[in-house]
Amino acid sequence: MNKYENYFLMKAEDTIDYIKEKVDFFEEGANLEAKEIGDGNLNYVFKVKDVDSGKSIIIKQAGEVTRISEDMKLSVDRGRIEASVLTLQGSLAPGIVPKVYLYDDIMCTIIMEDMVDHEMMRPFLMNFKTYENFAEDTSTFLANTLISTSDIVMNHKEKKELVRDYINPDLCEISEDLVYTEPFNDMNNRNNVFPPIKDFVEKELYSDEKLHLEVAKLKFDFMNNAQSLIHGDLHTGSVFINKEHMYIFDPEFAFYGPMGYDIGNVIANMFFAWCHADAVLEDTDERKEPFKTWVITQIKDLVDLFIEKYNKIYDEKVNDEMAKVPGFKEYYLSTILADTAGVAGLESIRRIVGMANVIDITSIEDEAKRARAEKIVITLGKKYILDRHNFKSGQDYVDAINEVVNQF
Repeated sequence: MNKYENYFLMKAEDTIDYIKEKVDFFEEGANLEAKEIGDGNLNYVFKVKDVDSGKSIIIKQAGEVTRISEDMKLSVDRGRIEASVLTLQGSLAPGIVPKVYLYDDIMCTIIMEDMVDHEMMRPFLMNFKTYENFAEDTSTFLANTLISTSDIVMNHKEKKELVRDYINPDLCEISEDLVYTEPFNDMNNRNNVFPPIKDFVEKELYSDEKLHLEVAKLKFDFMNNAQSLIHGDLHTGSVFINKEHMYIFDPEFAFYGPMGYDIGNVIANMFFAWCHADAVLEDTDERKEPFKTWVITQIKDLVDLFIEKYNKIYDEKVNDEMAKVPGFKEYYLSTILADTAGVAGLESIRRIVGMANVIDITSIEDEAKRARAEKIVITLGKKYILDRHNFKSGQDYVDAINEVVNQF
C-alpha cells in the first residue's frame, strides 16, 4: 500500500521520501535533508534540500486545526484553493508569484518553488531594509490579479464559475470574526490588548457605536461583494523579498471578495513598519528618517500607481457595454478606493487589539513608546474607516498619517 494514499500530518523526516515519490526534482541518489521552516498559524511548511548542490524545494501541508487554537478546525480544501490561485496569479503577474510544481489533493500539500535568497518582508522591514520597487511591483500584482478576475474584464459566466471554485467558508469565517467583529467588542474574549491602553481601547473601540455601524457595513460588503479574486491575507508576512526582487505568496484565504481588501491590507502593514522604526530607532540614528520617509512614499505610490494601472487596464480590456457608460469607470474606482481605506483601518485595529498581533509593534520594549504607537495606529485606523470615502489618492493617506501622528 502506498504510504501517501491516506492523509496524515507529516513531520520533516517524512518529506524526503514524499518528495522523491511525487516530483522528479532532485538527482537520483541526492543527499537530501529536510526541516520545518513555517511560523504561520495554519499550515506546516518544510524545506527539502540537496546538501551537496544546494538545490531546494518547498512542501506546504494544510493541517486540520490551526496552530494557534485546536478549537479552530478548518477544511483542508484550502490547499487546493491556494495552489490553484498561485497558478492563476502567476499567469497574471509573472515573476512575482512562486511556481507551483504539484498539488496533492490526498495529502493536501503544495510542492512549490523555494524562494531562495529572499526573506520574509516583515523582519526585512524591522531591520530597516528597503526595496525601491515595492510600490511598483505590488501595484502591478494588485492591478493585474484583481481587475483581470473581475466582471469588468472577464466573461460574466466564466467569472461566476471561478466564484464557485473559490468558495472558502472556513477561512472567510476567520476574517469575519478576527477582522470585522471581535476587535470592536471582544465577543469571544480572544483579544490581546496591551494593558497600558486598556481604557483607550474601551473608549475608542468597544464603546464607539458610530464606528460599529461603519464596521458592520464593511463586514457585510466583505461577505457579499464577489467583486474579484482576492489574495485575502496580503500582509508583509505574505511577501518574500530582497534588495532586487519580491515574491507574493500564501493566498490560502483567497476567495471572491472586494478588491480593496488586498490593497488596504498592504497599506496597514506597511505603516506598522513605520511605527516600529519610529519607536525603536534613536533620533540620532541616520537610518530613522530615511526609512520612515521610504515607507510613507511606498504607501503613497502604491495607491497612486494602482489608480494609474486600473485606468490603463480598464481602457484596454473592458468590453461590457454598460461598463463603458461615461462616469462608470470613475464610480467603480471610487468604490474600490473606499473599500481600500476601510480595510486599511480594520487591519490596523485588529493587529493591535485582536487575536493576531504583529511583532512590529509587540517587539517595542519601551512601554510608553509601544502605547503611543498603538494609539496612533488605532486612531488612524478609525479615521480610515469613518472617512473612507474621502481617501481618493496616495496623498490623502500621507495627510491622514501626519495629522494623527501629530496628535501624539
